[in-house]
Amino acid sequence: MTLLISACLLGVPCRYDGKSVPCAAALEAAGRGVRLVPFCPEIYGGLPTPRVPAERRGDRVVTRDGRDVTAEYRRGAEEALRVCRLFGCEAAILKERSPSCGCGRVYDGTFSGVLTEGDGVTAALLKANGVHVAGETEAGALLKDK
Repeated sequence: MTLLISACLLGVPCRYDGKSVPCAAALEAAGRGVRLVPFCPEIYGGLPTPRVPAERRGDRVVTRDGRDVTAEYRRGAEEALRVCRLFGCEAAILKERSPSCGCGRVYDGTFSGVLTEGDGVTAALLKANGVHVAGETEAGALLKDK
């Protein structure tokens, strides 16, 4: 099985705050031969690490200081889809709540910690193109017996 995975979930310090959030289930699955393709849409979209926090605001992605970074997020999403196709990824495990990778719930754009229904830019594009997307809390179930 080949999966695209948010690089921060594999310990790569590429989050907005320059940190990572390793996902034990994914790391354990890699030891069993699951092929994981690490990817960070924000980096591939041209954003630095660390970077100013950003949140979805409707169809846009805006940083805490008001900068519109929608183009960078879309560019990163397109690259994620290209990489999925290139490596034949069957699914993706993405960082929950992220304006790029969030699946099902993302921050609401007010920078107040409030979550709302919706997907990040990359998660939405992958789903629209038939890629099964799961957040890190679903990784164990997705990887079970793989």
